[in-house]
Amino acid sequence: MKTNYKVAIALVAGVAIGGSVIQGLHAQATPPTYAVIDISAITDPEGFKALGPKAGPAAAAFGGKFIMRTENITAADGTAPKRFVVIAFDSLGKAKAWSASAAQKEVDAIRMKTLKSRVFYVEGMPQ
Repeated sequence: MKTNYKVAIALVAGVAIGGSVIQGLHAQATPPTYAVIDISAITDPEGFKALGPKAGPAAAAFGGKFIMRTENITAADGTAPKRFVVIAFDSLGKAKAWSASAAQKEVDAIRMKTLKSRVFYVEGMPQ
């Protein structure tokens, strides 16, 4: 067999093996998790103002990134929430650690007094 053919076969085999390894690593990756806060009513607008300066740093300490914080919601079906917040975390573990932190407990106490809301986690697709 000529040297060029041996090199070509080795190259194709290397690419195939490398592709399989990369696909396996992607399958093992932990999916990102999103903390979703559905705010149906703001019961204390003045108290609500205290959330902003505290919520950002509490989430950032665990790698949380705000994807959206908005009141610009158009209902397609049913009743739209008053406000909607989504925070992305690298994993469910980080989201739960954020939720259990002292800083977030302080934010939650303010949230409970000033809002009618729900918080839940949604796992996304591995990147």
